[in-house]
Amino acid sequence: MDKKGKATPKRKDAVAKNKVNSITSPVSKADRSKNRQALRAARVGARAAYMRGEESALPARDRGPVKRFVRDYIDSHRSLGEYFLPLMIAILVLTLIPSVEIRFFAIILMYSVMGYSAIYGIFVGRKIKKIVSEKFPGESTKGLGFYGWLRSTQMRRLRAPAPQKKLGESI
Repeated sequence: MDKKGKATPKRKDAVAKNKVNSITSPVSKADRSKNRQALRAARVGARAAYMRGEESALPARDRGPVKRFVRDYIDSHRSLGEYFLPLMIAILVLTLIPSVEIRFFAIILMYSVMGYSAIYGIFVGRKIKKIVSEKFPGESTKGLGFYGWLRSTQMRRLRAPAPQKKLGESI
């Protein structure tokens, strides 16, 4: 007991009583739940805008009319690269078969598809750069070939932002 007639508080109790959280205000469980739901709705909306290809929702690497043109160009053409992942899974299954001939065929097929994809990437990259330099004079073509080639190797359904052009549609 001290002079005031009550026990001296423990240090941790005194510190806790005087502590003020300057970062956040006290929030109830219901407020946190409401905030979480609002953030989730905002994320869903942003993702939908990104998949629609809205310019404001795109990351910097996908913004601009030139990148949109490259995406549309790639999306309007079919390539073997779209089927690269399913082919690799099929090849993996083939390598599990105990026959030496089938395994050899699978490995040859794998390297053929990889080689084709690399050669296709070189040619499509050059073509994209040529078309962009004609259509958008003064714009940089740095990285556009690689950007287009990477998009062409993704399965059409899994591309993000989602394809805006149908196969065979003119740009």
